[in-house]
Amino acid sequence: MEINEYQTLAMTTLNPALTQKDVLINSVMGLCGESGEAIDIVKKWLAQGHQLDKEHLAKELGDIAWYLAEAATALDLNLEDILEANIEKLKKRYPEGFDTHRSLERNEKDI
Repeated sequence: MEINEYQTLAMTTLNPALTQKDVLINSVMGLCGESGEAIDIVKKWLAQGHQLDKEHLAKELGDIAWYLAEAATALDLNLEDILEANIEKLKKRYPEGFDTHRSLERNEKDI
């Protein structure tokens, strides 16, 4: 599946009663909520002696993807463009791959 196809298919389940502003608000709140659920799984693994529940974590990552698609839709953007722009930013930031020094000395304007 292509990423923009995912976005199109996922957004068939978007609440049509929401305004564009409401969609953006819902998406950002959803991203925070689902990220919290993902970190809770990792917390249980790291701090509470649980086995890492990869299946549950994968489902939460899917929910995060849905909310990311919703945010992109609210902004009239497609996911492929967002992801390509992110890769270009990372290439500029870490042209030879991750480097601790470059990470520590990063310009605050370099978002």
